[in-house]
Amino acid sequence: MSSQVIYPEPIEGAVAKIEALLSDHSNGGQRYHLSRRSIALLLLQKDPDFWQEIPPAQQPEIELAIAAVQAELGEPITTAIARTRQQVAWNLEKQVLSEPSNQQKLFTDWLHQVVVNPITGFPLLLLILYYGLYKFVGEFGAGTLVDLIETFFEERINPLVNQITAFVIPWEPIQDLIANDYGIITLGVRYATAIVLPVVCTFFFMFSILEDSGYLPRLSLMLDRFFKFIGLSGRAVIPIVLGFGCDTMATMVTRTLETQRERLIATFLLSLAIPCAAQWGVIVGLLAQKPAALLFWGGFITAIFILAGYFTAKLLPGSQAGFYMEIPPLRLPKLTNIITKTWVRMTWYFYEIMPLFIWASVLIWAGRLTGIFDWLVIQIEPLALALGLPKEAAPIFLYGFFRRDYGAAGLFDMQQQGIFTGNQLLIAAIVLTLFLPCIAQLQIMLKERGTQITAIIVAFIFPFAFLMGWAANLSLSWLGVNF
Repeated sequence: MSSQVIYPEPIEGAVAKIEALLSDHSNGGQRYHLSRRSIALLLLQKDPDFWQEIPPAQQPEIELAIAAVQAELGEPITTAIARTRQQVAWNLEKQVLSEPSNQQKLFTDWLHQVVVNPITGFPLLLLILYYGLYKFVGEFGAGTLVDLIETFFEERINPLVNQITAFVIPWEPIQDLIANDYGIITLGVRYATAIVLPVVCTFFFMFSILEDSGYLPRLSLMLDRFFKFIGLSGRAVIPIVLGFGCDTMATMVTRTLETQRERLIATFLLSLAIPCAAQWGVIVGLLAQKPAALLFWGGFITAIFILAGYFTAKLLPGSQAGFYMEIPPLRLPKLTNIITKTWVRMTWYFYEIMPLFIWASVLIWAGRLTGIFDWLVIQIEPLALALGLPKEAAPIFLYGFFRRDYGAAGLFDMQQQGIFTGNQLLIAAIVLTLFLPCIAQLQIMLKERGTQITAIIVAFIFPFAFLMGWAANLSLSWLGVNF
């Protein structure tokens, strides 16, 4: 396909004449890396930058050529050139775009109404949550895949690493850094690869399907009124939903919100009541055996999300943000797009968490070696006992300080050992969900919201998480409820 635009004959004739006049000098062409044809077209439109570089002796001839073209066209040369280029652009568009048929338009219009109408949209949302998140991410990702990879680590990788480390390194403290209970490979790499990775992978796969189909902007439209109740607008649906994958990434996306007030509320809710994919995936996988406990956990966290948003919106000064968003067409997601998006997000996430998991293992190793870790665990044990948990639960709150998903992985480990009852598992899941943001999210909060706001959020969340755990345990005991 030729890239040269063919203009009406009078313009093409004048261009050839001016090109001949320009043949003996550059007239700015070399400086701007333009061909003589491009310069001729600019001179026909009397571009001031190029016109002043024309030798005075040649200007009358070019003026005559312009006047002749003008008289022949009967309209401004600029208009004729623009219209020709526009026609070429339209022809190109027709070659590469296809219009849907009327039947297809009627179907997508009907589907759009189904998605944005609350009467049909909420049942559809529940179906997506059940099959997309609970069944696919929770049961398949956090259940089947985690079991497979975790078993492989437990039966093959960890024993091999322990044997090789014991054979190569004679000093037991150094062996503990790499292998055994809290080693970099046997704990840090195992948590990141066997427990967190399958959950995050299945979530980002599902998120990419929803994103590529055009569903998320329509979800924003449907939830706009509800989000206004908690001080946000429908636009905040994107970072909030993304927070179920990674709160760090979602905190960065709050930049797209319109006002500082809205960004602050969204950041606070992401830190408090939105568990990341690895965290809620592991928790859903653990509680799936006790559906009533899972419903209680979901209802409890949802209630805190709504109430915290409502009261924060009442306390913060400022007006409600407006809502406008471009709605893309509904379409069948493309597998190549889904795989590419999932891969990019997985790579970003894995590169972010792997060093942190390794550092967490190193810090735990150093803490155990120096006795600081054991001292901290002893200090946390009364908190665990006050929540009705066994004192063995104290280390998972230390893990959760490094990353909330790291703490959830620790919870998974202890559940496998049969340490918790149903109620204790539920209380631990509630506290870990509301617990402090992970280190990576803290860093992004400091960058996006500043030191003062971050300090206020953290100072509120830490005691609030334990207070809610204590209140939930007290309520269950008082009501005589056992899961």
